[in-house]
Amino acid sequence: MTPELMIKACSFYTGHLVKTHFCTWRDVACTNENVALAEKMNRAVRCYNFRLQKSVFHHWHSYMEDQKEKLKNTLLRIQQIIYCHKLSIILTKWRNTARLKSKKKEDELILKHELQLKKWKNRLTLKRAAAEESNFPEQSSSEGSLVHETLKCDISLLPERAILQIFFYLSLKDVIICGQVNHAWMLMTQLNSLWNAIDFSTVKNVIPDKYILSTLQRWRLNVLHLNFRGCLLRPKTFRSVSHCRNLQELNVSDCPTFTDEAMRHISEGCPGVLYLNLSNTTITNRTMRLLPRHFHNLQNLSLAYCRRFTDKGLQYLNLGNGCHKLIYLDLSGCTQISVKGFRHIANSCTGITHLTINDMPTLTDNCVKALVEKCSRITSLVFTGAPHISDCTFKALSTCKLRKIRFEGNKRVTDASFKYIDKNYPNLSHIYMADCKGITDSSLRSLSPLRQLTVLNLANCVRIGDMGLKQFLDGPASIRIRELNLSNCVQLSDASVMKLSERCPNLNYLSLRNCDHLTAQGIGYIVNIFSLVSIDLSGTDISNEAFCKSSLILEHLDVSYCSQLSDMIIKALAIYCINLTSLSIAGCPKITDSAMEMLSAKCHYLHILDISGCVLLTDQILEDLQIGCKQLRILKMQYCTNISKKAAQRMSSKVQQQEYNSNDPPRWFGYDREGNPLTELDNVTPSKGASELTVEKSTYSSEEQAA
Repeated sequence: MTPELMIKACSFYTGHLVKTHFCTWRDVACTNENVALAEKMNRAVRCYNFRLQKSVFHHWHSYMEDQKEKLKNTLLRIQQIIYCHKLSIILTKWRNTARLKSKKKEDELILKHELQLKKWKNRLTLKRAAAEESNFPEQSSSEGSLVHETLKCDISLLPERAILQIFFYLSLKDVIICGQVNHAWMLMTQLNSLWNAIDFSTVKNVIPDKYILSTLQRWRLNVLHLNFRGCLLRPKTFRSVSHCRNLQELNVSDCPTFTDEAMRHISEGCPGVLYLNLSNTTITNRTMRLLPRHFHNLQNLSLAYCRRFTDKGLQYLNLGNGCHKLIYLDLSGCTQISVKGFRHIANSCTGITHLTINDMPTLTDNCVKALVEKCSRITSLVFTGAPHISDCTFKALSTCKLRKIRFEGNKRVTDASFKYIDKNYPNLSHIYMADCKGITDSSLRSLSPLRQLTVLNLANCVRIGDMGLKQFLDGPASIRIRELNLSNCVQLSDASVMKLSERCPNLNYLSLRNCDHLTAQGIGYIVNIFSLVSIDLSGTDISNEAFCKSSLILEHLDVSYCSQLSDMIIKALAIYCINLTSLSIAGCPKITDSAMEMLSAKCHYLHILDISGCVLLTDQILEDLQIGCKQLRILKMQYCTNISKKAAQRMSSKVQQQEYNSNDPPRWFGYDREGNPLTELDNVTPSKGASELTVEKSTYSSEEQAA
């Protein structure tokens, strides 16, 4: 065997051996790989099944949780339904009981009203009979003795405190008259405390200067307050004020004879003055120079309509100790003041908190900016009759902590100003923005977050509608609102009144004058505002008395020019609103004597009454008013065609102020002298025999202004 064959044989054997072992290894390897793959597949199947089960279980669990939640909500809903049903039953029973009690109370009030009315008529009949029998001398003498016995009263026996309280209600003229009754009354009128405050304005042009001089000389150490408003006195009389060393308050407004020389004497003799009113006088820069030198504690200063001082006079306020304690300043009508003058005020009177600038057409945004640069304590601001003030003023006032603002008749103030109000004045309590045509619903939306707001006057803001008022009332501002004036906001409808009744529990004063879109249904919602004290519904379509039944504390009511009103509203007032002090039913042609008789019998606190244009009323009502309304002070009877001049003259002695004429009602009243509605073809002219009488014993009282 050759080596080559041996090598071949070895190679063949080796290759065969390798092939055999490789095939065996390959078979073993393939078997192991299949087993591993099968095991992996089994694990994969188990994992997939687990995940599938987990997913199914999760969905099932979620479904069950949802079912449990639905079941729970269903049970709660059922419980709520049962609870609401129980409440509904309870509320129905309570409402029925309340209605019964209300009906019973109403019946009792009506019965009481009828009994009182019957007694009133009986008393009226007896009084008329007694007046007829008084013609007999025996009867008149007995009655005279009875009156003499009942009138015996000596107030001088009362304590001094009580006597002072009585005489404090009298004017200076009345006190002087009382001092002339007898010696005892003269001593009572000479009590020292009674002469702490003397008001000569009530007796101007009646008492001579000589008496004023003697009065000031006698009580010079007692006088603390002096009022010479409108008095036409000699300069010597004004100079006598300097003897009142303890004087704290002086009012010489509207005194044309008051001069700088008189001011010099007063400033030297009365350094303790705190309140000084120089409005509408002829003072010049000389007086302005005296103020900071002598009145170091001056707190209130009025320079309204004083047009003879200049910007230089305002610069004098910083002389000496200056007027740094000044907190109130009135510059109304001082059109001569420029931006420079306001800058002088800012330099000398940094503590001003109340600023009034009315009737100032020259006032601009720059003037306000110059003032507030250093006067950052202003809390009350009044700008009426300042047409050039714009939104820039509100931006400049952002450094002040305003609580009261008043703008009127301004067309340049827009909704942008109210955005500044919302952001910078959270403590604002009084807002008067009457007759500002640029204000829309957006402004009311900005006011809704003001939690301290109590007074809001938006009269004549004709662009305000239901949506803006709703957004305002939905905010926290509606809870504390006490006075709301929406006169002539003609876009308001019944929805606004309904929202008011829901959101304003503390509303006392409400004016919806001339809101002609309001209907009787909307006005009926006023029943739900139990806190109302004063309501103005004049010029609306009110035709029923429903709102009177819940307004038991009502004191002021204005339903003038509501032509649909009849005697029923007067009857309702007589039954439910016996505390009424002011009533206006002018332009209501359906009111008759019987209604006024009921009013006279029940409303004994009536102070102000306006029956102008009530053409069906006769002389009989004046007799009823004299007997029942003894506190009546102001009576207006314009265009009362059936009331005679003689009866009006007799009534004039019973009231402080009376207005009367018997002319036919003007055409804009909408009816003729008999109360019939006018048509386009009617041509009503005043009657030839129409008479007119106006009797005035005093100016309008503050009660009429409040009404």
